[in-house]
Amino acid sequence: MSVNQPAKSGLNNPFISLKHANFRYYFFGMCVSTIGTWMQNTAQPWLAYSLTNSALLLSVVSALQFLPSLLFSLFAGVLIDRMPKKSMLVITQSLFLVITFALWLLSRSGGIRYWHLLVTASLMGVVNTLDMPLRQSFVVEMVGHEDLMNAIALNSLVFNAARMVGPSVAGLVMGAFGVSACFLINSISFAAVLISLFFIHPKVCALPEEPVKQSMMESIKEGLRYIRRNEDLFVTMLFIAVISTFALNYGVSVPVFAQQILGLAETGYGFLLSALGAGALLGALLVASLSKSGPRHFILFVLPAITGAVLILIGYMNRFATTAVTLAIGGFLFVTYLSTANSNIQIRTEDRFRGRVMSVYSLIVAGSTPIGNLFVGAADNWFGARMGFIACGVAVLLLIVPIYFVLFWRKERV
Repeated sequence: MSVNQPAKSGLNNPFISLKHANFRYYFFGMCVSTIGTWMQNTAQPWLAYSLTNSALLLSVVSALQFLPSLLFSLFAGVLIDRMPKKSMLVITQSLFLVITFALWLLSRSGGIRYWHLLVTASLMGVVNTLDMPLRQSFVVEMVGHEDLMNAIALNSLVFNAARMVGPSVAGLVMGAFGVSACFLINSISFAAVLISLFFIHPKVCALPEEPVKQSMMESIKEGLRYIRRNEDLFVTMLFIAVISTFALNYGVSVPVFAQQILGLAETGYGFLLSALGAGALLGALLVASLSKSGPRHFILFVLPAITGAVLILIGYMNRFATTAVTLAIGGFLFVTYLSTANSNIQIRTEDRFRGRVMSVYSLIVAGSTPIGNLFVGAADNWFGARMGFIACGVAVLLLIVPIYFVLFWRKERV
């Protein structure tokens, strides 16, 4: 059923969803696991570059982690709607544990080769294709619909806190114990989620019944039709496609800008990323505090335009301090928007379509990353380091205009 919560004004306890024991277990398990994931995200590129001394070969490893999402996300959504989510999470987290443990064994033994990274990155990508929409869909079974938006915001809070903490911890661990230690820590961190799942008893245990037995392709088509016919879902997905493609390319644009425009070394670059992460944390905290009032139209429909303007502004910065502040604002805007958009999608999605809808969401967010990275890389390469930010900002502002037109046209038609 669709759940449109009545709006309540004012701020609420940003951690209100932790009153649910199920979500508390899951939340603290994910705190540990996400830090481990960011440690591996820091160590794996370092190892790949150390083995190959090639930026191109390094990018191939990264691309292989996203490729399965492009190919299999829609099929994963059907499986999620048909099978118990907790049982599937036990499987995905166990597979992550095994893959990362194998990576630790290979790197610890000194026998690691580049092709090993290609294989493990591909396997991680395949498992993540199922795991990402699965975790998104599972939240409602732990907190119900009333606290769903708050729980989604807290998940974003964990992700962005780990993005700040994980790389710095990885740097210390790599310096003291070597790259392989990060893989071992990440492997152990998945055990934290598995332990938390043991204590979780979902509120919704029965699988939603489908009207008729459908084939995989019929179920996928039904899910896509459901999104297309639901104006709220369809328009939100369009905005997400634009923002995810052009406003989340900091991994490419920031290091180039830091070196070529600001003349910074590794430490200054790290501080810029910390500023970005701090803004993202504040955005997640704000959404958690506003969760009782439901997704706000200003955030859903106006923030994308402000985000585009801020991206352009970043491109004209000349000093470290002003760049750090504008990056923090950019991180704040992006996470505030994406957390709210995620909540809006889940609140307005019927339970029996939840897996398929969230698989489309995951497909857009993950699948847009390579496209946006190539766009930024080309702009920086051909027109200079400032143009990556400026071109992305302009693209956001231009591409949301047709979406505004669709909204206005439908409103006038009604």
